[in-house]
Amino acid sequence: MKRLTFLVVMNALFSYFFFDAAPRPVYQEDTLEIRLRRIWGVSYGMGRIQGTITISASGPEDLSQVVFYIDDQVLGEVNQAPFSLQFVTDDYPHGAHTFSASGFTSTGTTLQSNEIRAEFISAQEGFRFVGSIVIPIVVVVLASILVATVVPFIFSRGKKEQLAPGAKRQYGYFGGAICPKCDRSFSRHIYGLNLGPRKLDRCPYCGNWSLVGRASREELEAAEAAEIEDAQKGALQPQFSEEKLKRDLDESRFENL
Repeated sequence: MKRLTFLVVMNALFSYFFFDAAPRPVYQEDTLEIRLRRIWGVSYGMGRIQGTITISASGPEDLSQVVFYIDDQVLGEVNQAPFSLQFVTDDYPHGAHTFSASGFTSTGTTLQSNEIRAEFISAQEGFRFVGSIVIPIVVVVLASILVATVVPFIFSRGKKEQLAPGAKRQYGYFGGAICPKCDRSFSRHIYGLNLGPRKLDRCPYCGNWSLVGRASREELEAAEAAEIEDAQKGALQPQFSEEKLKRDLDESRFENL
């Protein structure tokens, strides 16, 4: 779910910054085709654009000059390839505009381009449109993170799994990690929050949340072996502690004399 949401966000942002205002034309011989491409700004609906725009022309190989027009007024002239120039929509009145171009070949042929109609909108309207798309996406992403992190924390609070030291685990798709608090290996959970190469995840044995990376097979096997060693030491520890307590009591008798 989080990966799908991430892809939706990235797709929306990519479209916001690099969407073409007009489809890329198919070039035909002895024709002049123009198109608009947004460099920065907003483009949506039926040719509604705002920001920095590039107008470009393609034509025959001997094309030597292109004059671009906006509403029959000269927008600019380009005398060498690539035949393109940039303009900012805020430099022109808001509303509908028509783009066209005239091309001239080295043999003296004059070519007339197709026409593109576009509507210039204000920056405020562009921001409102972007906000109407981006804000709901951000809300969905934050809600997904909240559900994936807080809900498991609430339902797993205080609950700890019991597993024999050294027992083999199936670490699954997300791999295994080693808890930095109790040094036991566990399977990373789907609800763990991805933070770069690490996950904010909960150890099912000690119940602590930590940032854990994906451990290698060798590291996981070493952690499993260490559990067995620690368990064996722990089995002997109560005997040592009881003997030490008796010895301390015996010695204290002489100290009190």
